Amino acid sequence: MAELAQYRGTGKRKTSVARVILRPGDGTWWINGRTLEEYFSRHIHRTQVVAPLKVAEAESRYDVRIRVHGGGESGQAGAVRHGIARALVEADPELR
Repeated sequence: MAELAQYRGTGKRKTSVARVILRPGDGTWWINGRTLEEYFSRHIHRTQVVAPLKVAEAESRYDVRIRVHGGGESGQAGAVRHGIARALVEADPELR
């Protein structure tokens, strides 16, 4: 039985911790049961979260599943960004 490829990354900022899973897909977001727009209401936080995928030109190549807790909205956005960057490096070490 072939396993689905997935890449994990844990991001931390201040008191926030985000566990990120990237799976090959069409760019669907799931953050604590909500979409990206529902979870991060401010545009600046959404931009910050998506930045590692934009730099890697992988915005629509992965489905993103995230569990995040602790801290406030800014800390959580930073932790998610950190976790996505780590997962991308696991997927492609050349991005480091």
